[in-house]
Amino acid sequence: MIKAIAIDDEPPALQVLECYCSRTDLISLERVFTSTAEALKYLEKHVVDLLFLDIHMPAISGIDFYQSLSRKAMVIFTTAYSEYAVEGFNMKAADYLLKPFQYPRFLQAAMKAKHQFDLLQKSADTGLEGYLVVHSGYSLLQIALSDILFIEGLDDYLKIHLKRQQPITTRLTLDDILAQLPTNHFIRIHRSYIVSLSKIDGLQNRILTINGEEVIIGANYEQNFLKYYTQL
Repeated sequence: MIKAIAIDDEPPALQVLECYCSRTDLISLERVFTSTAEALKYLEKHVVDLLFLDIHMPAISGIDFYQSLSRKAMVIFTTAYSEYAVEGFNMKAADYLLKPFQYPRFLQAAMKAKHQFDLLQKSADTGLEGYLVVHSGYSLLQIALSDILFIEGLDDYLKIHLKRQQPITTRLTLDDILAQLPTNHFIRIHRSYIVSLSKIDGLQNRILTINGEEVIIGANYEQNFLKYYTQL
C-alpha cells in the first residue's frame, strides 16, 4: 500500500482527504499537516511514497516546498486555482486535483499514483539496469535501456531516440537523465547528446553513426569518449 501524507493549510480539505483515503485500499494516509514546517520535520525522519500537497499556502507554495525536498516522493497537487495545473504537471506530478473534488475524481488520481508507484518499484527492483521511467506529457512511460539509441537535449526537454519506435520527449535535463543511466553503457559525447555505446555503428572525424543517424562528438568530450570507445 502507498504510504502518504497530506499538507494543506485548510483543515476541512485535510478531512476530505482523510475520508477519501479511508475508502480505498490503495493509499494509507499516515499523517496530515497544516504547516509545511511540521511536515518537513516528519519527512526528515520518515519515508513516504506520496504527498497530497496544496499549492496555495501562506508560508510557502506547495510547488516551492516540493522543489526544496532533498528526498522526492510522488506528489498529487491539490488547489482551488486552475492556473497552476500546467506547472503541477511539469513537476511530474502523478495528478492534479482541482478543489472541490469528489471521490470518483480522487480515486482516479489514486489509481494514477498506484500505476506510477508500481513502475517506480519495478525500476528500483532492477536497479535501473533494465528500464528507465520518465514522464512524457501526462503519462509515465517505462523505456527498456536496450531500446535507447541516443538522447538529445533540446532547450527545456529531451528527445529519447529509440529502436523501431518514435522518439519520446520528456522534461528533464541531460544531467538528470545521465544520473539514472548505467555508466558502463551510456556516455555524454556533447553538451546536447548522450549515446548508448553498444548502439554505435561507426566513427569518422568526430561523427558517430547510430542507426543511420549522425551524432557529432563535442571537442570537450572527445578524449573521455575515446577512452571508453577503444575498450569496446
